[in-house]
Amino acid sequence: MNSEYASFGKSRKRCNLAAASIAINAVLLIAGLIAFMNMPADLGRAMTTGSRAQTRAFAAPKINPFKGVAAGLAAAGIASLGSMSQAYTFDEFQGLSYLDVKGSGMANTCPVLSSGTSDVKGELKPGTYKFDKFCIEPSSFQVKEDVGKGKKEFINTKLMTRLTYTLDAMSGSLKVGSGGAIEFKEEDGIDYAPTTVQLPGGSRVPFLFTVKELEAKGDIEGFSGEFSVPSYRGSTFLDPKGRGAATGYDTAVAIPAGGAGDEEELTKENMKSIKPLTGKAVLSIAKYDPATGEIAGVFQSIQPSDTDLGAKVPKDIKVQGLWYAQLSQ
Repeated sequence: MNSEYASFGKSRKRCNLAAASIAINAVLLIAGLIAFMNMPADLGRAMTTGSRAQTRAFAAPKINPFKGVAAGLAAAGIASLGSMSQAYTFDEFQGLSYLDVKGSGMANTCPVLSSGTSDVKGELKPGTYKFDKFCIEPSSFQVKEDVGKGKKEFINTKLMTRLTYTLDAMSGSLKVGSGGAIEFKEEDGIDYAPTTVQLPGGSRVPFLFTVKELEAKGDIEGFSGEFSVPSYRGSTFLDPKGRGAATGYDTAVAIPAGGAGDEEELTKENMKSIKPLTGKAVLSIAKYDPATGEIAGVFQSIQPSDTDLGAKVPKDIKVQGLWYAQLSQ
């Protein structure tokens, strides 16, 4: 019979084979789950934490930013640089393949120094240096919030951004004076990273983590200065009502709500602003290797958060962490 129904028996056989295959896979899955549940606790912990051991914990360092900033940063930097057993040096990073780094979180970390000296003032000779491969790795983000009775403090936050917040491949210049004076200027590189943190109450604070155009002066124990914080949104970004700084509508296409006294708020929403704001940072040198020119330390910066193109008052963001660079003349 040359009907399209002639192959019905063959289709039924194929369905039976597929059902049998699904049943076998289900039995194997259940057996594997039972074996995993009966696995010794030590072996289970080793399997589940093996991959995470390659990345560094996201924890706030114990640094008091208000009393002895430079000295506190230097002391904390020496301790942290020497205790990161899972960190990699620059040469070790160069020996890793793409598959070694992929999905491990290592691309979001900065190299550390395994050699060198903490006597930076005695080993770092006066002169003008090229500041290359400058990398900044945050270890904590805090937001300044009202904690009651008119008092504001920096409180801990939960990081909502994936491991993409480290600044890397930056460059600049470093001038060292005869008395240990430092003049530093950041010039180029991946010097900004959109980041979002969440407050304990659940509200989220986006900001553009950056040290763009940082110009800092001081000494080896601590050199500080101001940097530019570009707008979190670009000039061509359009809000839900189609308004933007360089494109879009000038005002919302509708009858504006509100009455007398609301003009200022409506103006903030309509008049978009991408004016850069200003942040401040302090860096401290914890270790220097004269043989390789590698230098590392710790930093702390305070910068404004996103303003929603001028419609919101920015919050102060405090960032603390490590930095690494290479010096050459």
